[in-house]
Amino acid sequence: MKTSPLPIIVVGGGLGGLAAAIRLAAQGRRVILCEKNERLGGKLNLHQAAGYTFDTGPSLLTMPWVIRDLFAAANRCMDDYLQLEQIEPTCRYIWPDGTRFDAWQRLPQLIQEIERLSPPDVPAFFRFMAHTSRIYDAVSGPFLLRPFDGLRELLTPSLIRHALRIDALRSVDTAVRSFFRSPHLRQVFNRYATYNGSSPYRSPATFNLIAYIELAEGGWYVRGGMYQLAVALSQVATELGVEIRLQTTVTEVIVDHGRACGVRLADGSNLPAAAVVVNADPQYAYAHLIPNGRQEADRIARHEPSYSGIVLFLGVEGEFPQLAHHNIFFSADYPGEFQAIVHERQLALDPTVYVAVTCRTDPAHAPPGHLNLFVLVNAPADTGQIDWAAVMPAYRDHIIAKLETMGLSGLRQAIRYNHFWTPCDLAQRYNAAFGSIYGLSSNTSFSAFARPPLRARRVRQLYFVGGGTHPGGGIPLVLLSGRAVAARIAADMPV
Repeated sequence: MKTSPLPIIVVGGGLGGLAAAIRLAAQGRRVILCEKNERLGGKLNLHQAAGYTFDTGPSLLTMPWVIRDLFAAANRCMDDYLQLEQIEPTCRYIWPDGTRFDAWQRLPQLIQEIERLSPPDVPAFFRFMAHTSRIYDAVSGPFLLRPFDGLRELLTPSLIRHALRIDALRSVDTAVRSFFRSPHLRQVFNRYATYNGSSPYRSPATFNLIAYIELAEGGWYVRGGMYQLAVALSQVATELGVEIRLQTTVTEVIVDHGRACGVRLADGSNLPAAAVVVNADPQYAYAHLIPNGRQEADRIARHEPSYSGIVLFLGVEGEFPQLAHHNIFFSADYPGEFQAIVHERQLALDPTVYVAVTCRTDPAHAPPGHLNLFVLVNAPADTGQIDWAAVMPAYRDHIIAKLETMGLSGLRQAIRYNHFWTPCDLAQRYNAAFGSIYGLSSNTSFSAFARPPLRARRVRQLYFVGGGTHPGGGIPLVLLSGRAVAARIAADMPV
């Protein structure tokens, strides 16, 4: 009798792990995915209580072609599983001085909004888009769309020839200031650096391509809630024969003679494997899962982590018509906010507050006459300086008070359900080092290229996938990470 080949084991069922599992199964491989939590999705997840449904992770989808490509790799059509729709406006921005800016995806309306704020910035916007499109063209091929194991691989003749085009020697803020006059528009475009957990005052201007991607390709929402993406990928994985084991905690990657050959589970049993793909924070994995990995964990720890976040889940009664699907309530001192979070590792006294109200698009996410407010405030990485249990009640009230002063009057009295997560909660729930949402920060010119590589440095047949490795955090990038690691395994271990 022919024995079944050893499987590839994927540790962790976040979007990166699901993408890798799907692509590996589509190559004809046997795949087992082990997830320690009760649901797949990683940080893309759900919180449901008192009739309210909250998406807990990414709330906006960009680069939808990445999802279509993943479904196509599985010989599936995305439209048979998911319904994507553009949200208009993509985001509503509100400032303490009462200024409001709606970022429309329809270009005529967007230009009208820019002109209303600052007429000279209309031509500046087009120059900015042309500049950032050149950055995207220069880095997308060598960095985003193929396997990448370090800066040396990035130094292709093409990229060296166009080195100045990626604008890595200026900060996001410096570049934005060179285009826009309006302080409000500068703050809007600086905000895109926060998409990967970095400061616009330190991260390289290369990351202005994030603004280009959203503005050129649109911002999307998954009908039914963002978590439906995890549901759809789980369905495709199952159809392809991936064996998914929920509430299955991996306690160790088994390494024999320098090669990953299986995993040990919390119940003491072992699963042999042809290779192991870890969809977990690499620093955590090296410190807790990989034998003799402490040195590598310490090496990663020398890099600056991205910041974390404080999440409020608020179920409120009432309409609050000023709220769109996505909303940003800006701080009056943006540099001071990042000084506190990134440099001083303290909570900002005047935080920028993001509020997602998905029931604007999916009414079933809240009872009739109610709203579901997912509130996110950037917070420092959890390095032990802050006693979260002690500070949170007052800081939660502080956030709510800020929203009331910026137009949501009566919010406190309208709350019918409230719950919160701190960076400590994020660290425990997702095994995220320091509770960092985005892995390592990108606060230096080349730190984005210093992420732990897809292929483990000292252990053969051990790979990483997800926001902690190449190319970074966010839905499209972690899905591209799954594509890249599957390609790397295909080259290392032909079927």
